[in-house]
Amino acid sequence: MDRDQAQKTALTVSLAILDGRWNDLDQLLDDQFTYTGDGFVFTKDEYIGFMQDMKAAFSDLKMEFPHTVVEDNLVSIRFISRAVNTGKFMGAPANRKHLEIHGIFIREVKAGKVMREWQTTDILGIMRQIGFRALLGYAIFVGLLKVKQPRPKRKNNV
Repeated sequence: MDRDQAQKTALTVSLAILDGRWNDLDQLLDDQFTYTGDGFVFTKDEYIGFMQDMKAAFSDLKMEFPHTVVEDNLVSIRFISRAVNTGKFMGAPANRKHLEIHGIFIREVKAGKVMREWQTTDILGIMRQIGFRALLGYAIFVGLLKVKQPRPKRKNNV
């Protein structure tokens, strides 16, 4: 696979998520796909479920991809997402705030499929926008009380 095709495949994953094209996303990810990022490790179905939950919780979701670097079969993409938090996400209630989220992901592409994704998001930047009480509440809930979040589940027929 050439560099342009690897880049196109990696970016098409994000576009499928933005458009809610879950069957297309399924076809772009290898059956053995794994996601590692921000403290989570997901299988393919868990990743799709997580993205479905995220898409449902944030309205008017837009993404920019200002920097892309391709090396061999790895595509690194810096992203900026903008959205309004209008639904519950990861145990936190909707706050109706307009958020700008920055991060970087790396996708490994082989034979037209994404095999793995590694991501890091500016969590502190998100928490600053949401507010200190939200950060403190989440830290106590998940960190100190060790409340386990349920694993994301893929929704069919969405």
